[in-house]
Amino acid sequence: MTTEAVPDSSIRASIAARFERLPLSRWHVTVRLVVGAVTFFEAFDQLLIAYALPELRADWQLTTSAATLLLTVGSLGMLAGALLSGRVADRIGRVRVIALCVALSSAANLALAFSPSPDVFMALRFVQGLAIGGEVPVAATFIAEITRSHRRGRFVLLYELVFPAGLTVGALVAAWVVPLLGWRWMYGLAAIPGVLAVVVHRKVPESPRWLADRGRTAEAAEVMTRIETAVRKATGAPLPPVPEQPVSPAPATGTAPGAITGTATEAVTEAVTGAGRSSGLRGLFTGRYRRRTLVVGALWFAGYFVNYGITSWLPTIYKNRYGLTLSDALLYSTVTSCAGLAGCLVAALTVDRLGRRRVITGCLGGAAVVLGVLAALGADTPVQVLVWTSLAAVFFFGSNISLYLYTPELFPTRMRALGSSVGGALNRLGVILGPIVVGAVYAGGHVGAVFSTLAAVSLAGAVVAGVGAEETAGRRLEEVSP
Repeated sequence: MTTEAVPDSSIRASIAARFERLPLSRWHVTVRLVVGAVTFFEAFDQLLIAYALPELRADWQLTTSAATLLLTVGSLGMLAGALLSGRVADRIGRVRVIALCVALSSAANLALAFSPSPDVFMALRFVQGLAIGGEVPVAATFIAEITRSHRRGRFVLLYELVFPAGLTVGALVAAWVVPLLGWRWMYGLAAIPGVLAVVVHRKVPESPRWLADRGRTAEAAEVMTRIETAVRKATGAPLPPVPEQPVSPAPATGTAPGAITGTATEAVTEAVTGAGRSSGLRGLFTGRYRRRTLVVGALWFAGYFVNYGITSWLPTIYKNRYGLTLSDALLYSTVTSCAGLAGCLVAALTVDRLGRRRVITGCLGGAAVVLGVLAALGADTPVQVLVWTSLAAVFFFGSNISLYLYTPELFPTRMRALGSSVGGALNRLGVILGPIVVGAVYAGGHVGAVFSTLAAVSLAGAVVAGVGAEETAGRRLEEVSP
């Protein structure tokens, strides 16, 4: 079993308690904006290939299979990047990995703008995917670690809205730039945000929780002091006193006062003795974390299987099945994506009050019901498909964005980024397999079967969440994951 030396538990507890007393301030918003800008442009980069592909096919006379490979290789890179970045971020730090990813993505974009051949372009797309897949889960981990437990859900999910916003803005900008200047200019412009790597390095402090967990206690205390000073200046008022550190985790919902559940007992034991310090991939499948890893992996897969199974095929279904023009097909699909953004906002505003498990279970269950109704109605008209898929998008977008909050909460600091990156990898697997399965079902000519399949996957995810997900709302990270 892979284990680590146990860091000073008093320092770790002190850092957590000091974060708990920090009121939301301009410092938090500034850090969220800087890291959010990185995530925004990573989302922007992810979408560029969809708008560049028509010109690429014409310029290089690509076959359909070659064009499909150009699309898929980016997702494969994101899958690999998600797996690699978590382990690296748990070893060298969150902020360093975020800065490296944005720099790598920018360099890849610049190189893509000068690609001389499809083979070179494909290799660079893989590198770009590594950066995009690596940055997103690590950034989510970092934002979770600098946030106190009170209303953490709203703070983190309002940050996560930048990713779907980046996809939307990317679509609008690319739709204007590519026809006017060509795909090379689009990739050239996408390289400019690489300057954010310098901004992140200078403006964003490393996570004190990570520093303390790595045994760099003096540095953790120094960074925490700088953060407290910045918050005090931003608020113009003295900070509240450091809250008393709890002796034991709070009982689970529904537990009688004073009672300690089995999970809580494990947490107390681990906190006192330092047991359970397994880390790395083996640590994700040890003790309580085994179940969490399996549950959250299944939720990531189900959510993004449904998401991309729908969104990647809707324009084709509208055009080929119902005879809409290309512009109308894209417009209908855009309406569905915008409805999804509304679902993300609703999730952000309710996830603290309702709890993570209820939101994720309810959203996946709601998507299953809506898609099942569409399948039962027969999906006879494009308006029918538009209305019901847009309603479904409200649900599955809400579930998926909640996973960016929920996943980092389930794992301890020593392997939090790795746990989040495993979720990101299962996300990519769903992104790859969802469109493949939907395409195979749709090839049979039964569009109703498409929505039945997606409803079944969504229902399976809802059952997993309802039965296996643990509630984390309002609890300190160290309490949930010792």
